[in-house]
Amino acid sequence: MRKKLLASIFFILNLSFIFAQTKDEIYQLINEISVKNSVDIIKTNEAEKIIASNKKSLPILANLFTDNTLTKVKSDCLKRNLTKGELAIIIADKIEGMPYFQLTSVQNCTLEFCKNNPNLIEYYFPFIQKDNKKSFTKKYIDWLKVTERKSKK
Repeated sequence: MRKKLLASIFFILNLSFIFAQTKDEIYQLINEISVKNSVDIIKTNEAEKIIASNKKSLPILANLFTDNTLTKVKSDCLKRNLTKGELAIIIADKIEGMPYFQLTSVQNCTLEFCKNNPNLIEYYFPFIQKDNKKSFTKKYIDWLKVTERKSKK
């Protein structure tokens, strides 16, 4: 009986952590992502915890988009290390797929940029950087607020 009670308490505490992540917790999880290649970002425990929090974490992740702090995560597609902001963009795109053309004004119909990379948004990073990450972030936040988008989900 005591084991069941302890297991139940542990389960409830884990659920509350997964679904009620704060800004600080998400920032900490982004800081802890440590993989060699960007392909593996979404396979990390840290990314899985953020993704599990679902759409509630999207505005918090958007606040990180402009963070240019370099990480040790290498993008084979871009041949460089990614920033914390780019990690946040990848994770946000996994939570809810972004309308790439609407946010970047760039269309990639062939999707042949980087074979076997599940992070389609990586193709757009040079365009996001060129256009200005603040502009991309503003467009993204505006997109999050759209009622029509919310009603489709």
